[in-house]
Amino acid sequence: MQLGGLDLGIIVVYFVCIVGLGCWCGLRKKKTDQAEEYFLAGKSLGWPVIGLALFATNISTVHLVSLAEEGYTNGLAYGNFEWMAPFTLIILALFFAPFYIRSRITTLPDFLERRYSRASRDWLSLLSIVSAIFIHIGFSLYAGAVVLEGMFGFDKMFSIVLIAGLTGLYTIVGGLMAVVVTESVQTIILLAGAIILTSISYVKVGGWGGLTEAIDPHLLTVLRPHGDPSGIPWYSVILGYPIIGIWYWCTDQTIVQRVLGAKDENHARVGPLFAGFIKVLPVFIFVLPGLICLALINKGLLPALPLKEDGTADAAQTYSHMITNLLPVGIRGIVAAALMAALMSTVSGALNSVATLFSYDLYKRRAPQTSEKKLVFIGRVVTFWGMVLAVLWSPFCGRFPTVFQGISAAICYIATPITVVFVAGVFWKKASSRASILTLMIGSAMGLLAFIFDILGGLKAFKANFPTFEFLNFMVISFILAMICTIIMVLVSLAYPEPLTEEKSKLVWKSFMEPLQERGWPGIGNYKRLSAILALMMIALYVTFTWLVK
Repeated sequence: MQLGGLDLGIIVVYFVCIVGLGCWCGLRKKKTDQAEEYFLAGKSLGWPVIGLALFATNISTVHLVSLAEEGYTNGLAYGNFEWMAPFTLIILALFFAPFYIRSRITTLPDFLERRYSRASRDWLSLLSIVSAIFIHIGFSLYAGAVVLEGMFGFDKMFSIVLIAGLTGLYTIVGGLMAVVVTESVQTIILLAGAIILTSISYVKVGGWGGLTEAIDPHLLTVLRPHGDPSGIPWYSVILGYPIIGIWYWCTDQTIVQRVLGAKDENHARVGPLFAGFIKVLPVFIFVLPGLICLALINKGLLPALPLKEDGTADAAQTYSHMITNLLPVGIRGIVAAALMAALMSTVSGALNSVATLFSYDLYKRRAPQTSEKKLVFIGRVVTFWGMVLAVLWSPFCGRFPTVFQGISAAICYIATPITVVFVAGVFWKKASSRASILTLMIGSAMGLLAFIFDILGGLKAFKANFPTFEFLNFMVISFILAMICTIIMVLVSLAYPEPLTEEKSKLVWKSFMEPLQERGWPGIGNYKRLSAILALMMIALYVTFTWLVK
């Protein structure tokens, strides 16, 4: 990628400003040695910051680079991972956030202990730390290294260490307050860069008419039939996404920690809904550009993508190819800074969640007399070592067909038992602590075996030998694993019932309508009105881009 002096200057200024802002946010607080201030921003976050931080933590360089790649290869099919998210954010706002705020928990494993047992808490703590380091941070660092290699020719390992070091610096110093403030700024930069690239490419292709005449119309649909080349037909989305979506948006510490830092219950509800409205954009500014790139190449308005060794187009270069050939000097620097913003926001959020989980769930529980100052010190040490582990793991993330498919598969296999245990705990009063820990242990073991079987090529070979099972993919397998976990949860709970204590009964909804009894803010800001508007908007988008777009 050809970057001018102005581009390089913009990137350097971005790095200096974002690291400086993060450190300043942490150091300006008088109570930087107070645990709640460091890990939960003193429970002072309002809904705009929560919504922006949720979006920024979710969107990483993996999304910008890999969704453009998927757009070029499969059209809008992988946009399902973005447009299904608002539905699960509604679930977070309506059903989970109220319990989290009312119980004043610091971590989600803490919630699991109050509802079930200490054993469930310990298991979830370990799973959450592993997923944060190896999924959120590891894949993001690798994707960022690929981008820097394309822009500057940097060695991947050098780039991984550089990004991790800069991000870890302000995360260690500033805690959650530094994370959410920088994430809010990074979201604006990220959206600006992506919108600029999309707008320029959209105009060049000749608008919607120019796009549709240069590609196969079915590439503009999101729900696909059985056998579609994308590998994610409509039934896998309907069956599999709720499993991974509830885990990711409602029970994953890395994401939900922003909600735990909310001022009150209304802010905790409206913040995720605000993020849900923003989640409409990624299909248009991350996935669609890849499809526009294909149309521009088909029209001869853009050079063909570089070729891989096997002679096929290297779709992984889609985003950098568009930056190089469509953007003028200066604008390239802004978009490159947006790529770094996406990466650093995800990494910083995951590092802070690792520190919180270890400090509260694994250390303080065994040493309850630990001072606030020492707990913060331990959190900073854990942040550093979590970063080191992620740096060591991230080079292995290049073994998957695409980074996005790799991270999606990993999430599908780790999410199932956690989703089942949380949903059962919140909605079924008979769910027992023994059933919880057995479901977590057996479900995690099954997920690990399925993941290893998949990445070693076993699933591909199985489907080749038994065409009847061609419908199996990582999302369908996630649903099947969830059904097995549900059976375990129900049977063990019924076989070994336990009384529901007064404290636990406060963490179970008596009916699906009970969460809606809280009046909320008046006017358009009411969480019930916002939930209805968001749900109807997403249904309209699905109808449009499944049946009407043709």
